[in-house]
Amino acid sequence: MTEKQNSQYDSSKDVTLQLHKEEMQINKKRVKTADVSIYKKTYTEEKQIIVPITHEDLIIEKIVADPENPAEKKVETICIPLSEERIEVTLTPTILNDVEINNNQYEELIQVQEKLKEEKVHIDTIGDITVVDNPL
Repeated sequence: MTEKQNSQYDSSKDVTLQLHKEEMQINKKRVKTADVSIYKKTYTEEKQIIVPITHEDLIIEKIVADPENPAEKKVETICIPLSEERIEVTLTPTILNDVEINNNQYEELIQVQEKLKEEKVHIDTIGDITVVDNPL
């Protein structure tokens, strides 16, 4: 009983008092605490590499004697390109690493402490009266 009730007890009338007691009831609810966005981002890097390449030429030298001055010789050179290496760049994707994403749930024990109220009957007497307490 939260308030003391002052009333005279009349023995000719029956009085009924309701006693109340608080009980604890525990409920759980799921609350969203965060948003997570997972994505991949591509970064671009410019890379320069020096690559040696080979050219193959056929050189033909023709030595011609000068008819006016036989001691002097004239050289004629002909260069014919036969082959050359050309650079071909191929980009190949490779796996850098794997990233695993897991959702982990775990249970935690939390202690809940609350004060509970309970009403009890108290009898105030005036005079020489003996009260016998019979628990209900």
